[in-house]
Amino acid sequence: MMKKTLPFFDPFLFFTDRTKPRPFTIANTKILHAQFLKMALLQSDFFVANSLLDWYCKSGSIYNAAKLFDGITQRSVVSWNTMISGYNENSLFDDSWRMFRRMHSLGLGPDETTYGRVLSACNALQAILCGKQVYSLAVKNGFFSNGYVRARMIDLFEKNSCFEEALKVFYDISCENVICWNAIISGAVRNGKNWVALDVFCQMGHGLLVPNSFTFSSVLTACAALEELDTGKGIQGCIIKHGSGDVFVSTAIVDFYAKCGEMSEAVKEFSQIPTRNVVSWTAIISGFMKKGDSVNALKFFKEMINMKEEINNYTLTSVISACAKPGMIGEAVQIHSWILKSGFYFNSVIQAALISLYSKLGFIVLSEMVFNEMEDISHSNTWAVLISSFAQSQSSHRAIELLQMMLQKGLQPDRFCASSIFGVIESINMGRQMHCYVHKTGLVCYPSVGSSLFTMYSKCGSLEESFKVFQKIHVRDNISWTSMIAGFVEYGCANEAIQLFKEMLSEEAKPDQMSLVVALSAFSSLRSLSRGKEIHGYAFRAGLGKETLIGGSLINLYSKCSALGLAQRVFDILPLKDEISGSSLISGYVQNGAIALLNKLGIGIQLHALIIRLGFNSEVSVGSSLITMYSKCGSIEDCQKAFFEINQPDLIGWTTMISSYAEHGRGAEALKVYELMRKEGIKPDSVTLSGILSACSYNGLVEEGYFYFNSMLKEYGIEPGNRHYACMVDILGRAGRLRDAEKFINNMPIEPDALVWETLLAACKTHGNIELGKLAAKRVMELEPSHDGAYVSLSNICADLGHWKGVLEIRNLMEGTGLRKEPGWSLV
Repeated sequence: MMKKTLPFFDPFLFFTDRTKPRPFTIANTKILHAQFLKMALLQSDFFVANSLLDWYCKSGSIYNAAKLFDGITQRSVVSWNTMISGYNENSLFDDSWRMFRRMHSLGLGPDETTYGRVLSACNALQAILCGKQVYSLAVKNGFFSNGYVRARMIDLFEKNSCFEEALKVFYDISCENVICWNAIISGAVRNGKNWVALDVFCQMGHGLLVPNSFTFSSVLTACAALEELDTGKGIQGCIIKHGSGDVFVSTAIVDFYAKCGEMSEAVKEFSQIPTRNVVSWTAIISGFMKKGDSVNALKFFKEMINMKEEINNYTLTSVISACAKPGMIGEAVQIHSWILKSGFYFNSVIQAALISLYSKLGFIVLSEMVFNEMEDISHSNTWAVLISSFAQSQSSHRAIELLQMMLQKGLQPDRFCASSIFGVIESINMGRQMHCYVHKTGLVCYPSVGSSLFTMYSKCGSLEESFKVFQKIHVRDNISWTSMIAGFVEYGCANEAIQLFKEMLSEEAKPDQMSLVVALSAFSSLRSLSRGKEIHGYAFRAGLGKETLIGGSLINLYSKCSALGLAQRVFDILPLKDEISGSSLISGYVQNGAIALLNKLGIGIQLHALIIRLGFNSEVSVGSSLITMYSKCGSIEDCQKAFFEINQPDLIGWTTMISSYAEHGRGAEALKVYELMRKEGIKPDSVTLSGILSACSYNGLVEEGYFYFNSMLKEYGIEPGNRHYACMVDILGRAGRLRDAEKFINNMPIEPDALVWETLLAACKTHGNIELGKLAAKRVMELEPSHDGAYVSLSNICADLGHWKGVLEIRNLMEGTGLRKEPGWSLV
């Protein structure tokens, strides 16, 4: 019986035949290993030994690879490279570095592959110093012009935030290797240096190098980030010329047009892609989402589902964002249902997007439901999304409660979470505790946290602490500067706000729209026309002069400075006129002489009818204005109707109604409304109490006046001002208690101003007290020498009592000071 002969096994043909599949498994590799041991090839054939070594590395059996490597008696540079590459492929980068050091210590000469692969290991380890040492060695050994080695070094630098160092390596010596050019271009894009990427691409075009699809994809990404439409179109022309279009380049073109807002072009290019992938579909959907076209974004997503295309997290987050528009809760729920059905629901990124979606739609209950169903709540960013949701919906209690739960679970809030919490804190004591926490954890170093921290102090009434925090922020962005300037403006510190704006400019910060708006608010407060014009000029030079937001602020400034011609010109050139700019101009005309419109009840009723038709009558700001209008027109009944139409009156609404009752001599009603306001839990401010004291004055309620005056400091911590003291003098004066009024003034803890003495003077005129009237008139003249009213009032007292000699003396005194009585005038 003849023996069956096995077919001849040629190792060289086996390893070099690329037509057959490569089953890189440990079992198969061990079978090969046994065969080669039988054939005694491992020590005699370097090719077989190195190929087997490569198989062990690719099968993931790095331990067996290392044993085989140690058993090879005569290792070549290929053997060392195979092991270094194997360690890299198995993410054992420390072992890769140690293998290179071992090779170097034995005096073996690495080649370009060695240097490139060990630089990749250094990149993964973020070991910049080690990478520099390797590159220095490569340069010393003559590989300084090698494109592959330089590309790996460029990659190492740019991925570890050393882009300037990467540029130095690139420009050290001219390179004709496209890999090197691609490395610096893609690195520039990754580091946000998009203009550098385009500049390098232009330099590349001046040489003989031909860009490839990777080059074109990178520069198109740069054009998309910069929204450089014309440049991108030029690059698209180069792609057509070189015939370099593949699915990656085609997708980059779609993404470029989508990010530039040219959706018709994006759709056109998308339709021409023969084989679309998930990236191209996501690019077109994201483009529609960015344009606010939710309908088309969802349409393409539906088409994607119908065509059974691959869908990933990026696609879904874009679609979820597209649903975050008012009135789209139905679509949001449908997408949510599809996500549940398709198995994406328990992905933490998707769940965080759903939480944010329901928050933006105002369905916080659904946001919390998704959060409660999350399996993995160990990521602080997920908590931050829900905390931010509660903060945006003004649910401060729930936001703080959630923060406490987070801390109990041992999770550290991130900077987004901390910023959101500071936005809802209303107690300065709690704010200080949170301040200690972010200081201890280092979160205070982030500009967003610092800004929200000093904004919190400002909101809680401590401008001093707010400014201290601001001064400690090392890196101030536009939001930081703008928030602090706005804080000063809000507290009436316009000069300090302007000084801070000057500091912002001196530190070479570039003001944006909001920075200029708050600066204009400060100049408006000071009625500073010349400085406001300077800001107008700056905005115009920066290309922001026609922006609607800035336009409204400029109109407000010019109106307050009585420059109505300039206000009208700004309004006329605005391409988009909104309610704010229109309202500012109307307000300017009213404040600067449109008196004919006042007391015109017919026009007011027409406006009221329009307001009801538009559904604004329940808004507190509109309702308060209607109350004021009807009060000036003398219709207190209509004031009452306008007040009751307001859904939830705020302090201004209540105060306006109280003041209207007071002005019409309805003191009892004013006090009744005041008590209702207090029952609603709304604390009065100094303006409210001025209205209450006026009501007491008009109705002769002396004891009530004393009661409310004393309650200011005792109950509400409000220091009375000259306006409140003048009201009390008026109360006593109207009641004929002139000596009590004089005594009250003399006991005032603050220096009485002209208004207080004028009030006493008016009471003296009413009751014919010439002696006390002379004293009051003298004080008014001392405080305001150019005030003719005091002379006239004193003259009228003398005239009423028949003291004509006194009248003549006062008139002569008045003429001697150069003052003239302004003649009376009427609208009739």
